Amino acid sequence: MRRLLAILVLTALVCPAQKTPANGSRKPDEADVFFTKGIIPRLEITLADEDLARIREKPREYVRAKVVENGRTTFADVGLKLKGAAGSFREWDDRPALTLRMDKYGGEAAFHGLKKFHLNNSVQDSTYLHEWLGSHIFRSGKIPAARVSHARVLLNGRDMGLYVLKEGFNEDFLSRSGRNPEGNLYDGGFCQDIDQKLNRNAGNQKNERADLKALHAAAIEQDLALRWKRTGELIDVPEFLTFVALELMTGHWDGYALNRNNYRVYFDPTSGKASFLPHGMDQIFGDPNASILDQPGAFVAAAVLKRPEWRTAFRKRMKELLPLFSADRLTARVEEVADRLQPVLLAMNAEEARAHEQRVRELVNRLTARERSLKEQVNLPEPKPLAFRRNSPLVLTNWRPASESDDARLEELKIAGDRVYSIEGGKSGRCLASWRRSVLLAKGRYRFSAVASVREVVALTEEDAPGSLVGLRTSGTKREGGLGGTASLKNLTFEFEVEEDMRDVELVAEIRAKSGRVTFQVGSMKLTRLSP
Repeated sequence: MRRLLAILVLTALVCPAQKTPANGSRKPDEADVFFTKGIIPRLEITLADEDLARIREKPREYVRAKVVENGRTTFADVGLKLKGAAGSFREWDDRPALTLRMDKYGGEAAFHGLKKFHLNNSVQDSTYLHEWLGSHIFRSGKIPAARVSHARVLLNGRDMGLYVLKEGFNEDFLSRSGRNPEGNLYDGGFCQDIDQKLNRNAGNQKNERADLKALHAAAIEQDLALRWKRTGELIDVPEFLTFVALELMTGHWDGYALNRNNYRVYFDPTSGKASFLPHGMDQIFGDPNASILDQPGAFVAAAVLKRPEWRTAFRKRMKELLPLFSADRLTARVEEVADRLQPVLLAMNAEEARAHEQRVRELVNRLTARERSLKEQVNLPEPKPLAFRRNSPLVLTNWRPASESDDARLEELKIAGDRVYSIEGGKSGRCLASWRRSVLLAKGRYRFSAVASVREVVALTEEDAPGSLVGLRTSGTKREGGLGGTASLKNLTFEFEVEEDMRDVELVAEIRAKSGRVTFQVGSMKLTRLSP
């Protein structure tokens, strides 16, 4: 990393994003130039009083906004709404993430060729680089991904600082990615698999969601030979294996395969085949030793990786993708982008610029460790499911922390001689965090149990919603009720069933609350097989 003084001269440094368009057969357009050669823009966004009141009341609905770029170019009547799921959503008066549509109210002007783009608040990624890095890796692996840059953002005069600027998923994105824009493009929503009523972002095909229903039916077909035949007819298997491999290799625990989250699914109108696209990659590379051999629980991933021939091809594909994870190459690209951000950060706050350098160094260290782990894991034998004695619980150790809140504090502590996993909420008023453990399980019914103590745990505003307070569950499922207030040593349980012959299940001991603290007794975190 160049020194800060040297970086001051880099304000017009060329963006080192993707070097070529996703579809190499077309000519570069204005958006390509922006993402490959554009400077980091300063965006002053202004809402009138009536629109400000509306967005505070209904943040998910579009309002009119004025956007001024670099003090020169003005875009009037831009559609703007708040975005983000449980971990990244912030109200307007906090640090909101935004979706902007240039044509929402009939305008014809585009922002550097983009009719739709996002400004992500990056509250879960203090490097501002994970989304860009994930996009770079997926596109290098020939999987379409939204292109990423950055912007300095001001909202009604408030200087919000640096944001991640990401192109939106729409017909233009499909065309630039070499896809037919008439095909249906669905938003995976928040922790929803393809059996849910996913919203459609693009496409004009009739029988909306019939394509989703057909793919879901194929993935859960009980006759295995028929399941694999139908699934193979509805997806491009080699492409899908690459998609899942890259999710696991980047440590994208919050993606489709592992969490049924942060994805888009597109159906080609000619072939009828589905393509899965990555999204929400702000938490990748968090755990350098994250497993790449897990058996995913998402419908399509589970259906594909249960077939021995496809599983073998999947293992081979991961070895082929290893060069994309060269720590030396990724470090060089990351440092180029980080250097490009430094002048903007310096102009805002010199201390923040120095802190950002440290966070980038930590990311570089994780990339080095990840490459080493991947090289080891690709040669490991296939894992076997946990073995249980009849009605005897297994104590599970080596849990990992995961947080959707940037100020939650997760620690492994010793209290009164007992080891505990602790989670404590911060000042943001939104504590969404957990301790997680993946286990490979054979078909059967199971009980996950733990002993927890809570202190001043306050439910979220949507207190009647399932999944609030403290509780246990498995990733991709919801629980009813939870433990709140102040209480000591309470028994928590969650029962679930594995219907496949073998599946990786991620156990989650969590808190979803406004504030408070929970401690889970390490020795009490157990799994019991109730019946085969």
